[in-house]
Amino acid sequence: MKMNFTARQMRVFDVVKETAQKKLSKFEKFFSDSAEMDVTFSKVKNLEKVEITIHSEGMMFRAEEAADTFATAIDSATEALERQIRKNKTRLQKKIKTEGFQIAAEDVPDVEEEYMFDVRTKTFSFKPMSVEEAILQMDLLGHSFFVFKDAQNLETCVVYKRKNGGYGLIVDNI
Repeated sequence: MKMNFTARQMRVFDVVKETAQKKLSKFEKFFSDSAEMDVTFSKVKNLEKVEITIHSEGMMFRAEEAADTFATAIDSATEALERQIRKNKTRLQKKIKTEGFQIAAEDVPDVEEEYMFDVRTKTFSFKPMSVEEAILQMDLLGHSFFVFKDAQNLETCVVYKRKNGGYGLIVDNI
C-alpha cells in the first residue's frame, strides 16, 4: 500500500511520520498493493489533527480526528478506520452468503449490522432564493443544512454549516 503524507501550513517531523507509518501499516493486510492511503497533518487551534483516507478498488474509507498530540489523533483515527472496515467486510460477507457462496471470516470478528434505516420523507417545493437568504432560513429553522433553488440560475443547491463555524455550498450543475 502506498502512503502519502501531507502537512497543511506546518512541518511534520520524520518521527511523527514514522510513527504514523508504523501504526497504519496494519491496514496493508486488508487491501491490495494498489491501494493508496493519504495522511494529512494539520493544527486546529490547540489541537493536532490527522485526516486519513484510504482508496482501494473504488472504495473509500476516511477518518478525521483531532487530539492533543498526533500520536493520540492517529490512534483514534486508526480505531475509526478499523470499525469502518469491519462493518464493510461483515456486510459484504452477509451479501455473499445470501447468494449461495461461503467465504472465510479472515481476521475480522462478526459485527452486528448497523444499517437499518428509518426514513422519514418530506415533500415541498423549493423557493428560488439567494445563498444569503438560504443561510438565514437554515439558521432560523435551527438545521445544519438547507436545500433551495438558486434565484440566479435555478440550480438545486445545499448550504450547510461547517465544523469551523463557516458555511459551505453544494451546487447541482447537471
